[in-house]
Amino acid sequence: MKKLFGTDGMRGEAGAFPLDEKTIELVGRSLARQFREKLGRAPRFITGRDTRESGAWIEKAFHTGAGSEGAACESAEIITTPGVAFLAKKFDFDAGIVISASHNPFQDNGIKIFSPTGKKIDEATEREIEKDIYAKRESEVESRETIIDSSKSSAYQKAYLEYLTEEFKDLRLENFKMVVDCANGAASGLAPLLFEKFGAQVVAINCAPDGININQDCGSLHLEKLQAKVLEENADFGVAFDGDADRSLFVDEQGTLVDGDTVLWIMAQFLTEHGQLNNQTIVATVMSNIGLEIALSSKNIKLLRTAIGDKYVLEELLKTGSAVGGEQSGHIIFPRKSLVGDGMMTALFLLESLYEKGKSLSEMSKGFTRYPQISLNVKVREKLPFEEVFEISEASKLVENELDGKGRLLLRYSGTENLARVMIEGESQTQIESQAHRLAAVIKTSLG
Repeated sequence: MKKLFGTDGMRGEAGAFPLDEKTIELVGRSLARQFREKLGRAPRFITGRDTRESGAWIEKAFHTGAGSEGAACESAEIITTPGVAFLAKKFDFDAGIVISASHNPFQDNGIKIFSPTGKKIDEATEREIEKDIYAKRESEVESRETIIDSSKSSAYQKAYLEYLTEEFKDLRLENFKMVVDCANGAASGLAPLLFEKFGAQVVAINCAPDGININQDCGSLHLEKLQAKVLEENADFGVAFDGDADRSLFVDEQGTLVDGDTVLWIMAQFLTEHGQLNNQTIVATVMSNIGLEIALSSKNIKLLRTAIGDKYVLEELLKTGSAVGGEQSGHIIFPRKSLVGDGMMTALFLLESLYEKGKSLSEMSKGFTRYPQISLNVKVREKLPFEEVFEISEASKLVENELDGKGRLLLRYSGTENLARVMIEGESQTQIESQAHRLAAVIKTSLG
């Protein structure tokens, strides 16, 4: 049985299995049945979606399936992923369901399911949903006209904004100009209002969703327009969200990109100064630049690395009791506030540090030097452990000896394709390019 849930829920092309209407009904039915059996009563679910044209019918299909098992479902309509997670906890829902494919193009969609704690549902529940789907129990799903209860959607969206405003109530952004790129996604109706509440002069771009323009040449994957707009407007700050606003990337007043690694660098120092950096530890993934590790080490701060995926970052944060962690891509988690990455919250944390220090974003970014990096993909016929292939093992050792502790080699396989990925960081771009191509050639000869 093929797994349908990955590290970030279930995702695929809208209308095709498993994101077709009948399968989504089965997801709703299975989830409601499992909760009813566990709780001994009918569960309560809250759903929300991003701006994709497929979102409304997928949400309706979920409500149909869940309702057939007696679940009481409400909709917050267009809202961010962390917004749904917040509502599930605040209003005592048994689960929060997000209809979104995050940074993917509009043709895709997905389902993410959160418990009221903010953690994604456990794998046992996901496997049971998959089992029900493959059992093709569609005959048990009643055909009926479902009317989605969205009567409180405006109140729910307002509650989420009020929560963020209250959490950062001392922040003042008068005489501060910022450009906000909402990716024509879930943040479009929320983020500009949020920052205006703190007194900022907001220039909003890509805030006119039409169902198909989500993430299209905008948002956190396409920062060129944001960089240009920050310079054009002589703004102090720029922020870009992805489609469901669980991540954010930034642009400083000089038009320079500030990614998740730089945010972790700034927040590590900010939290340390406030005595809030537990264990003097930051959590990041294997993709974070070695420059971050070196910069943190200079401040006696340890960097713990996990596999790629916010799921693994959160696991390590909870295991170690650390205060902040995240990914280079801008997915940052502050577990004291939320167990879900929240792009708007991350922006507020960053703005709070700037406000308190009275410094610009470029000034706050100093001290972290990004090392040159190269990544290559090599097609392979099989995925043997690299250490078990003598030629690859020896070539890898040679590269690591040449780096001499002043760089980093990461070898891994793609999780979905027959590809070996070679990533090298070091002081010299010319040197690491030569090393990467040399190692890639060995892998191709041995496994290609």
